[in-house]
Amino acid sequence: MSHIVTVQEAVTAFGDFMEPTDAELDAIEREMPVILADVDLLDAYIVTLDRTPTELDNRRIRRARRRALAARLALLNQGAGASMPGGAA
Repeated sequence: MSHIVTVQEAVTAFGDFMEPTDAELDAIEREMPVILADVDLLDAYIVTLDRTPTELDNRRIRRARRRALAARLALLNQGAGASMPGGAA
């Protein structure tokens, strides 16, 4: 009979320093509107996977796509404003 040995120590040995840093958490927080807009867009696409999209489905997809693009644009503009001090373009 062979014994099964767990590898708990090997798996959790790197746990202390694998937490996200404050800078990474801040970046995720800044990108959260884009992430949520992309989730809404995926939801709109998923609804139409097993059927022919209706006009209402098409509108929902268009609205979700516009929100996703607007969220990306806002994130880019926010990043561009942060990198150019004094409002220089």
